[in-house]
Amino acid sequence: MASKKRILIVDDHPLFREGLKSIITGSRHFVVEGEAGNARDGLTMAKKIQPDVALVDISLPDDSGMQLTRRIREALPNTRVMIISMHAKIDYIVESFQAGATGYVVKESAAGRLVQGLHAVTEGEYFLDSSISHEVVSRLMQSPVREARVNDMDYGRLTPREQEIMRLLADGQSKSEIAERLFISIKTVENHRSNIMKKLDLHCAMDLVRYAAKLGLIDIDLWKE
Repeated sequence: MASKKRILIVDDHPLFREGLKSIITGSRHFVVEGEAGNARDGLTMAKKIQPDVALVDISLPDDSGMQLTRRIREALPNTRVMIISMHAKIDYIVESFQAGATGYVVKESAAGRLVQGLHAVTEGEYFLDSSISHEVVSRLMQSPVREARVNDMDYGRLTPREQEIMRLLADGQSKSEIAERLFISIKTVENHRSNIMKKLDLHCAMDLVRYAAKLGLIDIDLWKE
């Protein structure tokens, strides 16, 4: 009989981790080799045991599951990541796959879909616990991120996170919406916005919109009255 696939669980709720372990233990194909309650310990444990699959909660106390997914995939290219989340929103799903996950399971259906998902990702397939088709996710993953049309040195001085937040601000998203989307505090968003405005020598929200439109990051027609 082939050796069991090794699973790492990263979730900050001990009772939920126990539930996942119970489900996995019931399958003869998988074994839980480790668990962690936060992203830092999860990455440390992943590097230590090098699991076949890491089950990662999308919301962790010290970082987002998406960021942890990126770090695990960078450190351990052969380790698959499957996101376990209470959210079924398309934004979360697409961002998870873009971060490097190959599976996505909603917590409320984990009991019935978890093992099925583990089989899929360990066989090199994508697994999506959602009504959204694989074709839709594939198209969204392949859509290029809009880049600047011009070579602007000031824009190039922004960090990747600042560029991300700049695009969201220019698209009209509020600070609270950005904080929720990126799993950071509103204060952090405000600090990034302040740094962006200083680096680009902008003075108001409309300056930011015009600047983003000039770079081709947004469609200025969407802002016309």
